[in-house]
Amino acid sequence: MIKVIYRDVNEVKIKVLKKEDFREILKIQNILWIDVVNSDYEEIKLLAAYLNIKIPSKEEVEEIEISSRYWEEKDYIKINTYFLIEEKTQDLSINFVENESITFILRRNILISVRYKELTTFNEVLKKVIINPKMYKNGLYIFADILSIRIDKDADFLEKLTKEISKLSKYTIAGVDITEEIIETISSYEEINMTIRENLIDKQRVLSSLLKSYQIPNELKEEFRIMIKDVASLINYTSFNFDKLTYLQNTFLGLINLKQNRIIKVLTVISVLFAPATLIASIFGMNFPIPFGESVYSFFFAVLLILISMLFAYLYFKKLN
Repeated sequence: MIKVIYRDVNEVKIKVLKKEDFREILKIQNILWIDVVNSDYEEIKLLAAYLNIKIPSKEEVEEIEISSRYWEEKDYIKINTYFLIEEKTQDLSINFVENESITFILRRNILISVRYKELTTFNEVLKKVIINPKMYKNGLYIFADILSIRIDKDADFLEKLTKEISKLSKYTIAGVDITEEIIETISSYEEINMTIRENLIDKQRVLSSLLKSYQIPNELKEEFRIMIKDVASLINYTSFNFDKLTYLQNTFLGLINLKQNRIIKVLTVISVLFAPATLIASIFGMNFPIPFGESVYSFFFAVLLILISMLFAYLYFKKLN
């Protein structure tokens, strides 16, 4: 599906084009934004031919190296950047996330976005463009707003993750039994934090490149400078989360080791406690005559020795705490 957002006098209109209608895109005037959603390889190539530009397919986007995710030429800028996609999970109180590559092409003040998943950020920006079209002089301003809203959403999600990490730290105070699930939760949070950090570093790289571009107006560069500061502070926040998760993991593993050592200590004391009794029982169970072995009281004598040896061992270990 392809949405063409264009200006018609003082309002903004949307036209949805199917594959057989792509030729009409050449007739539409004052285009601001072409949003390509879930289009197949043939649709992408056909649209690229009509617009006389190269639009990468989904497979090509996934193979693009980090160093090539920003490309600028005389009359256009091509950007491949990450957007966080949330995935619901039953095991965690916070959604799992993955990075989805989105392609943006800025050409002659027109924004072309290529994506393969529905994202609320794009829907929010589209509503803003329709409600207040005067805010958006051209597609570059729409692109800047998409980045701004996405960074705000990343910040909200990072804040939510930080709160969940803080909940884990309360376990060290509350004396809750540390289970395997808690350790797995920490590992999951580390993975989520790593994904967010990778996403933010990618945006930082894109914003730095945009600040160097002569095709970006100074008004937008000021906005990008503010965004890059926000992104830098969020990256520092992910570092704080890593440190906290590492501390919690080491603390919980230490508590588990203490618990295991306590169990081993008890088992060791019990085994030593029964060692003299076992020795006495073994002696009286030997297959040869022993003193008092034939006596009527030999059984009671052996039991008494066993109890005395156990009591002595118990008192000795109790004195040693």
